[in-house]
Amino acid sequence: MRNYYRPAIIALPLLLGACATAVPTQYTNKAAGFDAVTDGTNKSIGKQTVWIQSQQQADANAKRVHAMVHKKTITAETAVQVALLNNKGLQAAYAEVGVSATEVWQESLPENPIVSIGIFGIAAPELGVFRAIEGMFATNLLDAKTRKQRVALADTQFKKAQLNAVNETLKLASETRQAWINAVSAFEVVGNLKSASATSDASSELAQSLGLAGSLDKGSQAREHAFNADLAAQAAKARLEAVGAKAELTQLMGLWGTDVDYFVPNALPRLPKSIPRRRSIEIDALKNRAELKVAKLGLEATAKSYGMTDASRFVTDLELLAGFETERESDGGNTTSNTTPQVELEFAIPIYDTGKARLRKAELDYLRSANVVAEMAVNVRTEARTAEVAYHGTYQIAKHYRDTVLPLRKIVDDAALLSNNGMITNTFELLEDARETLESEMEAGEAKRDFWLAKANLRAAIYGGKTSQSEE
Repeated sequence: MRNYYRPAIIALPLLLGACATAVPTQYTNKAAGFDAVTDGTNKSIGKQTVWIQSQQQADANAKRVHAMVHKKTITAETAVQVALLNNKGLQAAYAEVGVSATEVWQESLPENPIVSIGIFGIAAPELGVFRAIEGMFATNLLDAKTRKQRVALADTQFKKAQLNAVNETLKLASETRQAWINAVSAFEVVGNLKSASATSDASSELAQSLGLAGSLDKGSQAREHAFNADLAAQAAKARLEAVGAKAELTQLMGLWGTDVDYFVPNALPRLPKSIPRRRSIEIDALKNRAELKVAKLGLEATAKSYGMTDASRFVTDLELLAGFETERESDGGNTTSNTTPQVELEFAIPIYDTGKARLRKAELDYLRSANVVAEMAVNVRTEARTAEVAYHGTYQIAKHYRDTVLPLRKIVDDAALLSNNGMITNTFELLEDARETLESEMEAGEAKRDFWLAKANLRAAIYGGKTSQSEE
């Protein structure tokens, strides 16, 4: 009996060895694909990223983040860097890269063979123990035929996952930068209203004194008190909005516990003296936009999928089965064994499903993907042009407030102050001018905020990571 089994036992490892495939380490190491994410992020925004996969890494990263924010006034650059290091949603996106790498790894491996052994006629009296043993070894030939194409498709999806991770990183960076701008702008509004409240309080107290002296009627007194009360309500609302804006920033940075004890500046940076004009804004966007690169890889993946469908159009399942059958027979008290090798080929006959439907579906999928990429290219061009126009337009508006409106308001205030001779009428005219100056300062602050948001949006339009807020 042992001699009959030996050929099958020897043949099995030979067949398995012939199917063995070496998998490149770029798919099997723990940080598979993350170098591409790091390079893409650093090239676009000059920031570091980290993929945390152990408690030791998490502890070290937490200490680094704490040192960057605790009890400190953070800049926009610091806020963005902290978000890229600490946001847990971003870590989930990085894990997707690893999952995609394992998909390539899996596709690179041959399909596991199937071994079956059957024993028939157990405890047959005339044969002692059994009547026959049958063993089969099955392997899918179509798996080997299409493996190269499937690996290429999985590799394309792997590259797509890397670009998706880059885009998610850029999106988080853009959202964090805009959240920082909104938070600082909100606290700047609080500061302006606080300064105005001092003037309003003085106006209200003066009106009350004049009313007691009989020099100011009740209607005029009420007007001054109403303005003071309205300003107090605006200040309370502004403080609430500032707290909410900072909370949004805190959430994007992934901070909690004592790390939330940080500060933002009380005013946005000053406007630059001038800003450059990009002559090749559309070309830069087409070359750098992460979303467009993702779409192009999606088109490539669809094309490879189409090729694989065409290759397996007629034969969808092809298996080779090899094995042996050992049968024992009893004749006059003598038991003999006979081992017979077996080879079988199993496949589906395409009588009904000839593969035309699957081929047509793959063709239409490719056509759809091609049009999606073409549309996205047009949209990227438009978004880049629009962002450039908004960038320069908001700068001119903010510059107009800085160079024209606010200086004129200062001239009016200074002139009113010089002309005031203690008369009641001139005093309230002076307070009225102060109110109008406050309105101009608030509008100037909004214009400055819009400019810095437009600048952040311009970067996103070129490199990727546009947010719904930036598109509004």
